Amino acid sequence: MSEFSTLPLPAERTVVAPDGSNVRVLLGLSTGTMAHFELPAGMTSSAVVHRTVEEIWFVVAGRGQMWRRQGEREEIVELVPGTCLTIPLGTHFQFRASAAEPVAVVGVTMPPWPGADEAIAVPGPWLAGPG
Repeated sequence: MSEFSTLPLPAERTVVAPDGSNVRVLLGLSTGTMAHFELPAGMTSSAVVHRTVEEIWFVVAGRGQMWRRQGEREEIVELVPGTCLTIPLGTHFQFRASAAEPVAVVGVTMPPWPGADEAIAVPGPWLAGPG
């Protein structure tokens, strides 16, 4: 059995994700980890696919868009506070913040995030970087 833990949201980013988003690593257990992701206003992440993990995201602040593709199925959804979405294994995805404000999400990764080589760059609908 794991010991229970408590952690306030770190004031600064802990790491930059392979997609370019700012990450504040939160807590985890043996079956999953949690993190806070943020893209500054006007920024677009790199498009990636994960090798072994799945994620659930919940938008906590800001606005933006998320592109996801599984085989022939493809969609772009609006990211607004209260939106919850899944990134199943094998899903290509990319997200971007609106020009006016950053977008921030809390994500759960299952199993726990194994490291930077988990994400593989793929073609996406938008150019990564400032928009």
